[in-house]
Amino acid sequence: MQHKNPVWGKWVVAALAAGALGVVFVNMLIDNMPKGDLQKIEGYVAWQKESVEVVESLPLQDGGRIKPFSTYAGFKMLQLHGARSMKVLGKGGEKYKIKPTEWLMDTLFRPELAVNLPTFRVDNSQVLEAISIETKGRRDRYSYAEIKPGIQKLIELAQSYEPIEKKQRDPIQQQTIDLAYNIRNYESLLGYFSFARRGMELRGTGSEAAADKRADLSSVMTAAPQLMAEVRAANTEKREVEGKLQDLLQQVLEAANYSKFGLFMLPPKNASDGDWLSAGNTIMAVMTMESKDPEAAIIDIKALETAVRSVTVSEQEFRKHFAEFKDSVEERADSRGELKPISMEVSYFKRDYFLNAIVLFFLGTLCALAMWGIGSGKSAKIFSWATLGFTVIGAAYCVIAIVVRCLIMDRPPVGNLYDTIIFIGATGVIFSLLVEWMNRQRFALGLAPILGLALIILARRYEVGDAGDHLDPLVAVLDSNFWLATHVITITLGYSAGLLAAMLSCGYVLMRGLNLDGGNKDLRRSLSKAVYGCICLTVFLSLVGTVLGGIWANYSWGRFWGWDPKENGALMIVLWTLAILHARIGGIIKEWGLHLASIFTACIVAFSWWHVNFLGVGLHNYGFTAGKGAIWVFYAAMIIFILFGAVAVIVEYYDKQAKRTAKEKTVEGLEA
Repeated sequence: MQHKNPVWGKWVVAALAAGALGVVFVNMLIDNMPKGDLQKIEGYVAWQKESVEVVESLPLQDGGRIKPFSTYAGFKMLQLHGARSMKVLGKGGEKYKIKPTEWLMDTLFRPELAVNLPTFRVDNSQVLEAISIETKGRRDRYSYAEIKPGIQKLIELAQSYEPIEKKQRDPIQQQTIDLAYNIRNYESLLGYFSFARRGMELRGTGSEAAADKRADLSSVMTAAPQLMAEVRAANTEKREVEGKLQDLLQQVLEAANYSKFGLFMLPPKNASDGDWLSAGNTIMAVMTMESKDPEAAIIDIKALETAVRSVTVSEQEFRKHFAEFKDSVEERADSRGELKPISMEVSYFKRDYFLNAIVLFFLGTLCALAMWGIGSGKSAKIFSWATLGFTVIGAAYCVIAIVVRCLIMDRPPVGNLYDTIIFIGATGVIFSLLVEWMNRQRFALGLAPILGLALIILARRYEVGDAGDHLDPLVAVLDSNFWLATHVITITLGYSAGLLAAMLSCGYVLMRGLNLDGGNKDLRRSLSKAVYGCICLTVFLSLVGTVLGGIWANYSWGRFWGWDPKENGALMIVLWTLAILHARIGGIIKEWGLHLASIFTACIVAFSWWHVNFLGVGLHNYGFTAGKGAIWVFYAAMIIFILFGAVAVIVEYYDKQAKRTAKEKTVEGLEA
């Protein structure tokens, strides 16, 4: 017998869905939007687009690979600011949106303006209160100039907290250390080109009415052989180095130290030299007579001096001189075979495929809710096609992004935790669409954009929290394209299939528990078959992936199995899904049991994929702590679904008993 769909049930589901979407976007706004008024920076004007385009594709070495300036700027800004853009009020009260490349250009080439940018995200104002800095709100963003009065005290506090074991530090202590580290990093960027802006002061060369003369550092480097000869002669004769020379060398040392870290933008001409050089390393190599090609090094430093000083002349002059410097760097990088993916990587981050995918999946989710709410008819069909369109295009964006990442990284798509999130998100959507293609019930179709939206948002949240470049090379023991393409992809596909099975079962429990399907047994059987198929796929992929992982472990570490938490998690998935299949085949569990067990599969998958990284042990440990709260919320949500399903089973059982009793009484009455 078919029952009419209860209107209240649809309203409950709609309210839950709207609430979930609201929570997601409120959290995103809280994390990324600054509090209070926009920072006003007197005299600030935006860089011209042409200038940004020249600088953004400058190749430099960072994280063990060659990447464009724009990528380095993006992750550095993410690390310090917690977002990839900021808004300020500039000259004439005009509002400017500053993106990573412009922000780092300000830091390097216009430090007098950059110190007032709201660069530092502070999540707890107590960190600043402890160093006597006036605070704005509990969580806000501050400029270097605002924090500067308390920097010395901040460093002292951080040094006092560092001896405390990391696990024993409270959040304030850890945030103090992180802020101190970020301040020091930022100071090295602010002062990186100080040698180019100021040059070297030649003490005692000025008259009473005039200041001392200044010399370019590149000119001092040209005289390095004579200067070092004088130092050696003084040491040989056991006399002090002349004061003026000693002062000059001290200035050179300080300038080199400021530009020693951060930007390794100078590729050595010798192809056998793997590491690129920073400006500071180049300066010291020449001054200590260790440079293999001092003439080329001096030309590089001279080019940087010319480009940096031209900023005060005009942006046109800056572009001209910086482009000349970049051409030189690119020519050397190309001769070393290190230039190929630079333009592709610049384009990848500009296009922001995953942000576009989020928008499309969000629109698909809204259409899916409308499709389910209407139920049937022409309007529902229109919304189903709209859901399919938005979801397919969103999935295409994800697939294109993953392919581009593979080309940039020159390896398979899954190598780190961030990779797994976007890969599971894309494959989960594709698996959902395949299920829909097979059963045509419009249930998996509606689930696809929801699953994609949730996982791609998780990826962006993780990226913000980790603030690491996930395109960087893997550690040597993991850098095997064969095993990444077999073991890692197979295991990750198993995670995707297991999560999809659980999400389908959550929908089944909600739908049947609230009678949203009107007692449609065909729909229920169709979903049960889809979940059973996903469980079969999960056990197959997880088993094959686990065996492949054991072979890789034996090859790399000399043992097939070591009871590592990640290995144990994979084994748990295999054993649990096998138990579900055996119980289903043996008739121990029916439809309800299959779906409740399937929901618990999500908890096991989440533990194996995500939670083991919090344990801090094992060869597969990623050693991060962000997201601990979210994993417990996820577990709680799955348990709530299971409990709701259990209550629904009991209610359904007693409802059937009551109907059977009523039917029997009716029959008895008729017979009487």
